[in-house]
Amino acid sequence: MTTYRDAGVDIDAGDEFVDRITPLVRSTFRPEVLTNLGGFGGLFGLQAGKYKEPVLVSGTDGVGTKLKIAFMMEKHDSVGIDLVAMCVNDIAVSGAEPLFFLDYFATGKLCVSKAQEVVAGIAEGCRQAGCALIGGETAEMPSFYPVGEYDLAGFAVGVVDRSKIIDGRNIVPGDVVLGLASSGLHSNGYSLARRVLFDQAKLTAVSRLSELAGSIGEILLTPTRIYAKQILALIEQFPIKGIAHITGGGITENLPRVFPKGVRARITRKAWPVPPIFDVIGRLGQVDRDEMYRVFNMGIGLILVVPPDSVSGVLDRAAMLGDRGWPIGEIVEAKDSESEVDYAD
Repeated sequence: MTTYRDAGVDIDAGDEFVDRITPLVRSTFRPEVLTNLGGFGGLFGLQAGKYKEPVLVSGTDGVGTKLKIAFMMEKHDSVGIDLVAMCVNDIAVSGAEPLFFLDYFATGKLCVSKAQEVVAGIAEGCRQAGCALIGGETAEMPSFYPVGEYDLAGFAVGVVDRSKIIDGRNIVPGDVVLGLASSGLHSNGYSLARRVLFDQAKLTAVSRLSELAGSIGEILLTPTRIYAKQILALIEQFPIKGIAHITGGGITENLPRVFPKGVRARITRKAWPVPPIFDVIGRLGQVDRDEMYRVFNMGIGLILVVPPDSVSGVLDRAAMLGDRGWPIGEIVEAKDSESEVDYAD
């Protein structure tokens, strides 16, 4: 008699996995959560009375090839933070409070202990963002993924009052561009980073360079900074006109996403310290400087566009919230033929 386990899918392991992660998931619950694990859908009671005109904001993302570093290091407890960060940061830049999160974990053969580490990271990310992990999906697909590997996707939903949506429409020439520090590469540019560091420079995950405070693997696995709570605190106190999450495409591609017509940004590269890992990648791979700024965040994980009289207040408050920041540029008038972001040294 042939069983599902013979075909490579272990239902008992899946049941054990759910039992193990239930306390982790419950630790993220907010009062609005109306469901428990095991149902067909997660229930969340939106307290619409808190908002005059509530608008739901959703986002989805993954961790990308940063997962390859987790596989190399056999360290799986932080990529879940990355997963949450990539989703909640994207919805928070519009002024939304993240409410709940769902994850999708897919693998060839379920290793319960490894998957539990991943979910522990997801739960930690949700706690940092203030949202509830209300459900997810674990897919065991024999022969679909290489042995020992898995993939992740995440889905976040938040809410913002329509009158408080931040969309950049009020940005004008003279406004100041502020950058908040990233924690490293975050979750973007890893295909280039791996090609340079491992394929070309022949380094390994445990290699150490004098410029870096840890091994290559440790530096590359540094979790993505979650800015959701900080954003909510800043927009409550200051007139933030636009916010950009600096992900794949760097400042060059992401900052213009919040621009109205007729403006562009002039960014001063020397306005902030670039973390050493970016210098290492650029030097070892002989990567063109402009290409570096198109691929990586270069040390800036979040950008805020504010009026000049709010600069010192925003930076001081951001520092109190744990985020170092700098004035890194200004908004200027744009003509049709001009690039949306110019760099100066």
